[in-house]
Amino acid sequence: MVRNYVLPKLRGEQGSRVSSVAVMTTFEADLTAFMLVKTTRKWLDLTLAQRIEVLETQVLPAIKERTEGVRSRFYDTEFYSARVTDIWVWEARDHEAYQQLVEALRDSPFWDDYFEVVELLVGVENGYARNNNVDPLATIEV
Repeated sequence: MVRNYVLPKLRGEQGSRVSSVAVMTTFEADLTAFMLVKTTRKWLDLTLAQRIEVLETQVLPAIKERTEGVRSRFYDTEFYSARVTDIWVWEARDHEAYQQLVEALRDSPFWDDYFEVVELLVGVENGYARNNNVDPLATIEV
């Protein structure tokens, strides 16, 4: 399955144009990384259109060139936290895909130019259940 993430591009006062980026989503994630980041002044000084341009032309191509088998979700937290402004949740097919993702981000302007990576929290979903061959008890849906 391929999911298209929509990134709006501003066009003056006429409205917006839409660009999409295809992202692979069919794999069993071996690990999940919670990348806690804080925006830099350099990022905040960009307009929305410039930010989208940076993501589309500098960050996403670096990721696509370096790795596959990763997917992400992005959460704004600046409303609730002074320490981090965003959490980028990455799922990776395996440890190598995750390591290549981090290398790609470090080699792009994302890392340190536009975002300070405050902390990386990497885990395996229901690892205790996998390791002990039991049903996951801590995953709750009511």
